[in-house]
Amino acid sequence: MSILRSLAGHRSRISRTLAGLSLVPFLTAGAASAAQPSGAPESVVVLVDQAKVVRLPEKAQTVIVGNPAIADVAVQRNGVMVVTGKSFGVTNLIALDAGGTLLAESLVRVSAASDSVLTVQRGMDRESYSCTPQCQPSVQLGDAQKYFGEVGAQSTARNALAVGGRAGPAPQ
Repeated sequence: MSILRSLAGHRSRISRTLAGLSLVPFLTAGAASAAQPSGAPESVVVLVDQAKVVRLPEKAQTVIVGNPAIADVAVQRNGVMVVTGKSFGVTNLIALDAGGTLLAESLVRVSAASDSVLTVQRGMDRESYSCTPQCQPSVQLGDAQKYFGEVGAQSTARNALAVGGRAGPAPQ
């Protein structure tokens, strides 16, 4: 199912820190076919749980995300949007003008960060650890359900305590 997002007057807050993200061009339909063989759309590569700043084509009024379970966009006032990786996979982005004319199309490829993640395979069960530099539990898509639930519950309880809430007991 596609999600349409109107750019006119659209403002959204980004909860992630955007420092250090590169600005990636979002090619217009004509430029994409000239830049790549056989008219293949440009790709935007983003990691799961990370964001990338992408410039919108001039006169863009609507952005369509092919599969919002894979990636999401937050449109900014200054002609850029933030693409956030939500799950592994490939989807597409389409930009239209006010009349519905295609301005740009791009693929979004969402993958996992592998440089600081240690994966432990225990038979059929998988556990992930973020090693930056010391290894700590860090749930990733594809981890064993029990591990994912336990680590996720601890993280949720810790976050509740951090904002002054009350956390229940950690799962056994």
